[in-house]
Amino acid sequence: MILAVQNLVCALTENSVFAIAAAIAVFVGLGAGIGMAICTAKALESIARQPEAESKIRTTLLLGLAFIETTAIYGLFIAIMLVTKVL
Repeated sequence: MILAVQNLVCALTENSVFAIAAAIAVFVGLGAGIGMAICTAKALESIARQPEAESKIRTTLLLGLAFIETTAIYGLFIAIMLVTKVL
């Protein structure tokens, strides 16, 4: 098993390493999408339980979604840089 992994790593070219790294960077967007969905669901649950706190919950939700979206944009930017081999 160890020899198989070692042979696989030795066979990697520079282009394949860039492709693997770009694929990993794209998965940041997947994680961000899941995080946004969970965050929105929890905010809707909390608004349903305490309608009087809607403005505070909404403000916190939008701030959190902005941070999550920023990480997704960074992941996309890194993936594009890796694909074009700028990095």
